[in-house]
Amino acid sequence: MENKLFKKERLIGTVSRGVRCPIIREGDDIVQIVTDSVLDAAKSEGIKFRDRDVVAVTESVVARAQGNYASTDQIAADIRAKFPGGEIGVIFPILSRNRFAICLRGIAKGAKKVYIMLSYPSDEVGNHLITEDEMDAQNVNPYSDVLTEKGYRSMFGYGKHEFTGVDYIEYYKDIVRSEGADVEIILANDCRAVLQYTDSVLCCDIHTRARTKRLLKAAGAKIVLGLDDIMTESVDGSGFNENYGLLGSNKATEDTVKLFPHQCEPIVKGIADKLHVATGKNIEVMVYGDGAFKDPVGKIWELADPVVSPAYTEGLEGQPNELKLKFLADNDFADLKGEELKEAISNRIKTKDANLKGQMVTEGTTPRRLTDLLGSLCDLTSGSGDKGTPIVWIQGYFDNYTNE
Repeated sequence: MENKLFKKERLIGTVSRGVRCPIIREGDDIVQIVTDSVLDAAKSEGIKFRDRDVVAVTESVVARAQGNYASTDQIAADIRAKFPGGEIGVIFPILSRNRFAICLRGIAKGAKKVYIMLSYPSDEVGNHLITEDEMDAQNVNPYSDVLTEKGYRSMFGYGKHEFTGVDYIEYYKDIVRSEGADVEIILANDCRAVLQYTDSVLCCDIHTRARTKRLLKAAGAKIVLGLDDIMTESVDGSGFNENYGLLGSNKATEDTVKLFPHQCEPIVKGIADKLHVATGKNIEVMVYGDGAFKDPVGKIWELADPVVSPAYTEGLEGQPNELKLKFLADNDFADLKGEELKEAISNRIKTKDANLKGQMVTEGTTPRRLTDLLGSLCDLTSGSGDKGTPIVWIQGYFDNYTNE
């Protein structure tokens, strides 16, 4: 009887694992801790490393290891230096106790009067003040109508956020007043509406900030800065972020924020180098923050950080270049089945063009950056609560149907 040798087919594709590590404190060697944690996890679970594995570490523990913090007093000092008149239009902040409330406390400390202009019916990342239906019922045009707080209350009352139970208009007003500054609330979606009140503006939007600044400057605003222009260098010994300032910061205590990590390139390279020495494999490494996805029920877009990944190794640059298997099965090879279909699709994958952009065989493959896709996977894997896995180890992400 003839002997046949069968190559064992790998039946598992992409695997994402959360990796536990020690609690990170300021001054810790984040490169060594991440490296040791992944190596220990591999040993404890009997997992073998492969080329193009991805090891990702959340921005939160990187910033903590860097000691990248700023107090409300330090924020206030930077605000006073950049808005010497003491009157500020704070426009388009997101509705968040974690992301913006402590920043607002520092802004208010450095100001005499704050005009807070909120977008409606929701903020930039989908936190709603009111629903679209409520807005429509009052015949309000969000593109043109500017509402005072009194006008808003007369139409919509005192609604609270669905998840947090907070009335953000009242909450933000109370923060400003607690720091001794006057405050006035406006609701509008045209950034230029704030110029009816002040010509000194702090733009607090995240992904639309460049356009907002451009429109305000063209409309004659005297001072136009963004959160990305505050805390861009150390103030009285504070942390800082030269690229993003206060953007991407999180509440640390009632009087301090943890800033988005900076100068992360040596960190990802250091981890990659150490893992290569230990494993002999070429491991991709990235720092990740919020994933880029939207909740279909709460309507909240997760991405409150300025970018998904502030630093990553070179192999994570670019976008996927993938064929749509169901398109091939239903069109090009609709008359095939079984092993014949598998072989035909495998051959097509092996001979695919280096750049498939614009071809029908990619239809339905969303053209997103690798770091955005991987960062979203990492954010969902690690979670934001008590899982204790700030490191994520991904295998098989760059495999396709032909890999054994």
